[in-house]
Amino acid sequence: MDNYNKNPKLGDGGEHGVKKAAMYVRMSTDHQKYSTENQEDAIREYAERRDIQIICTYADQGKSGLDIGGREALQRLISDVENKRAEFSVILVLDVTRWGRFQDADESAYYEYVCRRAGIDVQYVAEQFENDGSPVSTIVKGVKRAMAGEYSRELSAKVFAGQCRLIEKGYRQGGPAGYGLRRMLIDEHGNDKGTLKRGEHKSLQTDRVILVPGPDDEIETVRWIYHCFVDKRMNETEIADQLNSQGITTDLDREWTSGRFPRQRGRMILSLQR
Repeated sequence: MDNYNKNPKLGDGGEHGVKKAAMYVRMSTDHQKYSTENQEDAIREYAERRDIQIICTYADQGKSGLDIGGREALQRLISDVENKRAEFSVILVLDVTRWGRFQDADESAYYEYVCRRAGIDVQYVAEQFENDGSPVSTIVKGVKRAMAGEYSRELSAKVFAGQCRLIEKGYRQGGPAGYGLRRMLIDEHGNDKGTLKRGEHKSLQTDRVILVPGPDDEIETVRWIYHCFVDKRMNETEIADQLNSQGITTDLDREWTSGRFPRQRGRMILSLQR
């Protein structure tokens, strides 16, 4: 789906009493209870009940709601509103959290104010309050914004703590293994489920990935590299030249360069422990 998509099948929206609307949907990377398709379905049902015509969609796929950075669709929506390019008078959003989980609740309110100042209403279709500017809606909306931001902060802390525990247990948290190592998939009981190839990922949430020594020839190359560093006092460029002259390539099947060693050094130490 494009981030911005006009619907050519709809009419010009000039029918008496029919409001034109834009739909904003977002699927976050930290909370995916609703897909953008489900959000669209709920918004369209709301629009039909209220005789609102949706003429365009702004969609941020897989974007965090912590701030507006990276959310190109929301940026474009605000830009269209501020620069009077909007051909709609209503913006339909599933709920307050889809608009954003801004760490500063005032930031969320500001973007809504920008729209309202331009004469465009923001309506949250799944909320239990009407966003009509009344004291009740203002209070409830403020509380929900604060709760959305706090949820993100708590979630970030929990995710970080969980990742730290997994790292302490020796589980790999992502990225390629590096030269002389391989990624092994194990189940929840620590049983070997095979070696993952480059680009492959685990499919079960209970599975884990650990680093194990790679092929013997790579391990011997790692030992030779450290021998050159420690005993022969050779620098990276000299070692890279010798590796390339012998036809030995990196884990990416490329020639060695002096800049390759600092990124590999920490990973190579594990290979030496075999």
